[in-house]
Amino acid sequence: MSRFAFLLVCALATSLNAQSLTDRFKEVRGPWELQLERGDAATVRRGVEALLGREGLTVNPSDYNDMHALVALRGLAARACVSEGSWEEAVAHFQKARSAAEENLATAEPLLAKTRMEHELKLHEFREAMAKQAPRLRELDEAPGLTADQLKLRQQLKIFMDEQQAAIAHSERALKDIENILTRLRQAKETTARAAADWQAFLAAEKVEVAETGGTTHYVTEKLEQVKGDDARPRQDRLAYARRLQKLDPANKDVLRLVNGLLGKEEEPAAPKPAKKKKAPAKK
Repeated sequence: MSRFAFLLVCALATSLNAQSLTDRFKEVRGPWELQLERGDAATVRRGVEALLGREGLTVNPSDYNDMHALVALRGLAARACVSEGSWEEAVAHFQKARSAAEENLATAEPLLAKTRMEHELKLHEFREAMAKQAPRLRELDEAPGLTADQLKLRQQLKIFMDEQQAAIAHSERALKDIENILTRLRQAKETTARAAADWQAFLAAEKVEVAETGGTTHYVTEKLEQVKGDDARPRQDRLAYARRLQKLDPANKDVLRLVNGLLGKEEEPAAPKPAKKKKAPAKK
C-alpha cells in the first residue's frame, strides 16, 4: 500500500469514528425502515445490534441527542425482533430503550433547566436595557434639527436596540428549543415504557393461552387459522404473527407456507418420487 493510500484509509477511519451516534442513525434509519417494510427483519436486527455493539456502549449520558438516538435504535431493534417472531428478545430491547430514555430525561432536565434559567435572566437584562434607552431614542427621533453629535448618538442607539432585539430573539428561540427537546424526551420515556409493558403483558397472555389450548402445537394450529383469515390486517402484522408461530412450532409446514406466501415466495414443488424399477420377466 502506498503512503498516500495508507493516509487516505486512516483519514476515512477517523472520519467514521468521529461521527456521532445521531449522525450514524440518520444515515441508516431510512434503508433499515425500507428493509423492515419488505419483511427483511433478520438483516435489520443484525445491523442494528452490530451498531449498538460498536457505538451504543460509548454514548456520553450527558449528550441528550446521542442518548435519544440510542433509544430510537433500541426501539428499532425491538421492532425487528417483533417482525421476525422473536418476541422475548423484543421485550428485552424495549426494556433497554425504556431505561435509556429514563436516564436521558433524568440527566437532561437539570442541565436544560440551568440553560433555561440563564436565557430567562438574559431576556430580563436585554429588555431592561432597551427600556432604559427607548425614551432617549424616541426623544432624538422626534427632535428637529439634530446636531452632528446627536445624529451620531441616535445611530448608535439604533444599532444598540437592534443588537438587543437580535439577542432577545436568540434567547426566545433557545427557550422554545429547550421546551421542544424536553417534550421529545418525555414522549420517548412514555412510549418506551408503554411498549415494554404492553409486550410483557402480551407474552404473559400468550403463555396462558398456550396452556389453555393444550400445548404449543394446538395453539399454533388454532392461531394459524386466525392469521390466514385476517386479511384486513396489514401484511407486516400478519407476517410478524406468522413468524411468531413458526418460532413456536418450526416443524409446522402450514406455517412455513403462510410465511412464504406473505413474503411473496413461490412454494417449491415437491421432489418427484423415484420410479419403481420393473421386474425383469422370469426366465423359462
